[in-house]
Amino acid sequence: MKVVIDWLASCGGCDVSILDLDVKILDVIKEFEIVYWPVALDFKRKDLESLQDVDVAIVNGAVRTSEQEEELKLVRDKAKILIAYGSCACFGGIPGLGNQFSAEDILKRAYIETPSTTDGKIPQTVTNLNGIELTLPKFLDDVKPLDEVVEVDYYVPGCPPSRSTVEEMVDLLLRLKRGEKPEKKVLASDKSLCYECPRFKEFVRPPTINRPHEIVADYERCFLEQGIICLGFVTRGGCGARCIKANMPCRGCYGKIPTAIDFGTEAITAIAMAGTGEDYLPPMRITEAVDKIKDVIGLIYQFSLPKSKLGDLK
Repeated sequence: MKVVIDWLASCGGCDVSILDLDVKILDVIKEFEIVYWPVALDFKRKDLESLQDVDVAIVNGAVRTSEQEEELKLVRDKAKILIAYGSCACFGGIPGLGNQFSAEDILKRAYIETPSTTDGKIPQTVTNLNGIELTLPKFLDDVKPLDEVVEVDYYVPGCPPSRSTVEEMVDLLLRLKRGEKPEKKVLASDKSLCYECPRFKEFVRPPTINRPHEIVADYERCFLEQGIICLGFVTRGGCGARCIKANMPCRGCYGKIPTAIDFGTEAITAIAMAGTGEDYLPPMRITEAVDKIKDVIGLIYQFSLPKSKLGDLK
């Protein structure tokens, strides 16, 4: 079975997470032929273009540049099955927070306005140097998850996916190799992370909203009831509650639960209602809760802004 592993706008953590299989990765190599993996070996675009009969492509990262968009379309044309791997590929991820700003503003900030810049020049897509035309990919106006550019067959969420999720993906590959076509499209739980959370819940309203560094969190109590915003109630489970077990609240990297219409609006409403026992809150109460949160977009939509109802805030 021929497998492509490719990356777009990403940090490399998703590729590293595949190595979390430890010695089991040797079994993967026995079962599958990895024919393209540029983060691991010296592959070039021409190597991808020459491939034939690719069975599965595992792509991590969002689409931020014209080059990445072209490569994703090329991979989709080559592969029978495409797997969106990681939060960036599934929802836009942290790069998706760039959708709050125009491409022009981002480039201006990066190359001109930063304190360390002394003679800033914004890179151009085409530059002539001594009669030679040099080109760079276009920095697109929006960050896109994979399914806004091509059709995606399966989704593997996480920043990065946990080891148990990676093992589930390997099982998916083995089933595909046997000719099966699993109906489950998202390799995560349909229930919220709260169902996996080991912390004790008293169902009381938090007295204040705190950032994680402002108080010493109790390892055994629900984060939200301590006044620390945790997004586990609106986030799919399946990660093994990795962050929570390390005494850090959930930030939503596995995406919203299927019943949620929008990650952010569900989260903000639930935070405002926490511990009240009420079914309805007036808009003013929700506004008051939002006002207590620093960087609402950066926190609530940390991994999912491009897939949200807000989408593009420019």
